[in-house]
Amino acid sequence: MIRTEALDLLPVRTAVPALRRALDDRGVAVLCAPPGTGKTTLVPLVLAGLTGEGPVRRVVVAEPRRIAARAAARRMAWLLGEQPGGRIGFTVRGERVVGRDTVVEVVTTGVLLQRLQRDQELAGVDVVIIDECHERHLDADTVAAFLLDVREAIRPDLRLVAASATTDAEGWARLLGDAPVVEAQGVSYPVEVVWAPPARPVKPPHGMRVDPALLTHVAATVRRAIGEREGDVLCFLPGVGEISRVAGQLAGADAEVLQVHGRAPAAVQDAVLAGSSGGRRVILATSVAESSLTVPGVRVVVDSGLAREPRTDHARGLSALTTVRASQAAGRQRAGRAGREAPGAVYRCWEQAEDGRLARFPAPEIKVADLAAFALQAACWGDPGASSLALLDPPPAGAMGAAREVLEAIGAVDAEGRVTARGVRMSRLGLHPRLARALLDGAEEAGARRAAEVVALLSEEPPREYGDDLAAALRTARRGQDGYAAPWKQEVRRLSSQVEGAGSGESRSDDAVVGLVAALAFPERVARARGDGAFLMVSGTGAELRDSSRLRSAPWLAVAVADRPSHAASARVRLAAVVDEPTALLAAGHLRVRGEEVRWVDGEVVARSVDRVGAVELSVRPLKQPDPELVRGALVEGLRREGLGLLRWTRDSEQFRLRLAFLHRVLGAPWPDVSDEALPAETGAWLEPELSRARRRSDLGRIDAGQALRRLLPWATGEAVRLDELAPERIEVPSGSRIRVEYGGEQPVLAVKLQELFGLSETPRVAGVPVLVHLLSPAGRPAAVTADLASFWQDGYKAVRAELRGRYPKHPWPEDPTTVQATRYTSARLKRS
Repeated sequence: MIRTEALDLLPVRTAVPALRRALDDRGVAVLCAPPGTGKTTLVPLVLAGLTGEGPVRRVVVAEPRRIAARAAARRMAWLLGEQPGGRIGFTVRGERVVGRDTVVEVVTTGVLLQRLQRDQELAGVDVVIIDECHERHLDADTVAAFLLDVREAIRPDLRLVAASATTDAEGWARLLGDAPVVEAQGVSYPVEVVWAPPARPVKPPHGMRVDPALLTHVAATVRRAIGEREGDVLCFLPGVGEISRVAGQLAGADAEVLQVHGRAPAAVQDAVLAGSSGGRRVILATSVAESSLTVPGVRVVVDSGLAREPRTDHARGLSALTTVRASQAAGRQRAGRAGREAPGAVYRCWEQAEDGRLARFPAPEIKVADLAAFALQAACWGDPGASSLALLDPPPAGAMGAAREVLEAIGAVDAEGRVTARGVRMSRLGLHPRLARALLDGAEEAGARRAAEVVALLSEEPPREYGDDLAAALRTARRGQDGYAAPWKQEVRRLSSQVEGAGSGESRSDDAVVGLVAALAFPERVARARGDGAFLMVSGTGAELRDSSRLRSAPWLAVAVADRPSHAASARVRLAAVVDEPTALLAAGHLRVRGEEVRWVDGEVVARSVDRVGAVELSVRPLKQPDPELVRGALVEGLRREGLGLLRWTRDSEQFRLRLAFLHRVLGAPWPDVSDEALPAETGAWLEPELSRARRRSDLGRIDAGQALRRLLPWATGEAVRLDELAPERIEVPSGSRIRVEYGGEQPVLAVKLQELFGLSETPRVAGVPVLVHLLSPAGRPAAVTADLASFWQDGYKAVRAELRGRYPKHPWPEDPTTVQATRYTSARLKRS
C-alpha cells in the first residue's frame, strides 16, 4: 500500500510539474533540490508513474555509492509498501535485487557504465537520473557524457535528469544543451555553528595519516555534544580507520555508537537509516552521509573537517586516496544534516579563521584521479582520447598520457590507443584495469579462486588492523572474523566466476600467489631491497617499511599500497607482498632493458653495460669502448646540467659572447641566440668537431668556447663582417684612446676618464643604441653616469667640476669642456706637448 501521506510531505513534490514539463519539452533537465527533499526517492517514483500520475516508464537512477543505491531502493520500496525486488530494485557490484516487475532500478554509476558499454541503446529504459551529480565523481561525469552521446546518436527519446543537492547547476545545464533548471525548496531549520578547535596545534594530514591527537579531540567533542545537546549525533570522519579509532575512544559513552561507510554490513546501514529505537545514537560516518543519505533523528553534527580524495603521482606511479581538508561546500552539506527535522548545531573542529581559507568546492575527480579506468572506458566507447565527449572538465593531458601508457603495457589498447579484445574483457570485469590484468594473468598462473582472493583484497583495501603483509591479510580475511570478510568473500565469488576455467596453479604456495598477483597489478611498484627496511621501486621511487614490519628482510616486494608524504623523499609502504626475483621479472618484464648506458653522473661521463628493470639495476659492468654517439649525448647532458662553464672561457671569449647576445637582443636574426638555454640545444652548430672527439669532462675544458662561437656568426648572409661595426669591442674616444665596451647589461657601457671626452657632444652609439657612459675621475673612480653627453656638459658637469677640481688640480677642468681638446694627460704635460 502506497504511503501517500509520507509522499505528500516531501518538499520536492512542488517542483515535479515543472520537471515534467521540462522533460516533455526538451528531454533533459537539471533538478536542484537540497538533501532530504525527496529528489532521490519521490522523483523516480513520479517519473515512473508509480504514484498514479502519468504513464508507467522504466527509470534508472544512478548513485555514486553502493550504500546510497541500496538505501534509495529500500526507501522507495517502503514508500510503495513493498520490499526491494518488486517494482523497485537495485544493482550494485556483486549484488542484484531486481524482479520481472521492476520499474525503477537504482544502480551505481559504475554499474551503469558497464551496462552502457554492453547496450548503448539502454533498451527498455525511458528515463535516467544521475543523482548527486554535484559531487563530480568521475564515473558520474563519464556516464553523463556517454548518455549525451546516446541521446544525440540513437536515442533522442531517452530522458535525462541531472539531480544536484546544490544550486550550482549552471555547468550541468550548459553541458546538457542549455537544459532547463528546476529548483525545489527544502525545509531546513536553523543550525548553530560551534567552533571547537583543538586546544593544541595538530599536525596537518598527509597521505592517509591523520594526527591521533585530532581524533582524540573529535571523540572528546562528540562527548561534549552528547552532554550539551539533545538528539542523535552525526560525526564526519575521513575514512574507515579513523571511524574505528574514534569508536574505540567512545566506549562507555551514553549512546549507541554506529559506523557508516561503504564497507559497513547492510544490517548496520539499515539500522542507521531506520532511525532510533529509543536511545541516543552516535553515527560515525564518512562523506557518504553528506548528501546521499538521510539519517533520521540527527540534531547535532560533529565535523572533523577532513575528507578523502583520490590523488595520483604520475611521475612516481603512486595513486591512492589521500586525506585533505574538506571544502566549504562539504562543510555546508555536513552542517545541514543537523537541521533536517528540527533546529540543530554543528561543532566544527577547526578555527573559525581557517574556514575562509578552505577550498570552495572539492576538486573534480577527473582533475586529480588516476585516469586509466576512464581512458579504457573511453577507448571501449570508441573515443580513445575522450576528445569528443561532453565533459564539464577535460581530462588533463598528462594524466591521459600516463593512463594510455598503462593500458598499452597491459595489452588493453594497441599502439594507436584503440581497444583490444583483451581490453574489452578487462573493462567488463568491474575492476581497475591494473586489477583486471592481475586477475586474468594471475588466474592463468595461479588459478581463478586464489587470483580472485588477492584481487578482491586489492580492490577493497583491507582494514589497517590486518597489517602491511598482504599474504597475512589474505589469511585473516579467510578466517572471516570481522565485517570486512563477508563482502570480501562475496567479491571473491563474483571475480572467480569471471575467470572460470583458468589454470590451477597448485604448485605455488599462497604466499607466492599473493606476491605474483600484486606484482602483476602494480609492476612499476615491484621493489628491490636496499637495506634497513628501504627499497627501490622499478618506477624509481624509494619505499620504506615501518620499523615493526615483518617484511623488512624481504629481498623483493610487490608494493600494493603506498603513499608519499609531501615532505618525505621515499614512499611509505602500507601493503605489500614478498616476491622472488623470477616473479618480479615476470611481472615487470616489459620494463626490462639490457644495453649500453652512457650518462653524465656526478660531474663525469660514466659508461656501463647494464641489465635493469626500470630503475632497479640487476647487473652492471664498466664499458671500455662506449658508442661515441652515446658519449657525445652524455657530454651534452653535462653541459645542460652544469652549464657552459665546463668549456674554456677567456675574458675575450666571454666578451665576444656578450657582444653576440647584445646583437641578438637588439637586432634579432640573423644574429644567434647564445643564451644558456639555446647553446646546449645547438651543440652541433658550434661545438663540432671538438665535441665528438671529447671523451670526458676534462676534454670539454680544452675546447676554446670563443673560437667555437665564431661558427655561429651569420657568414652565409654576409652580416658577420659587420660585427665590429655593429658591436665593436672597443670605441676610440676624442683623446685617441681605444676604450673597451662592456656588453653585460641592458645598455653597453663605456667607462672612460672624463677629460678624454672633452669636445664630444654626441653620445656614442652601437647598433643604434646609445652607450651608457661611466665618466671617471683622473684616478679612475666613478664621477658620473650619463646616456646623454650633451645634457651632462650643460647641466651635470658644473657640479662634478666643483667637487673634483680641488682634489685633482693637476688635471684640466675648463669651464666649457665642449670647446677644449680632449686629453689623457695632466695640464702640465698637455702644455709640454
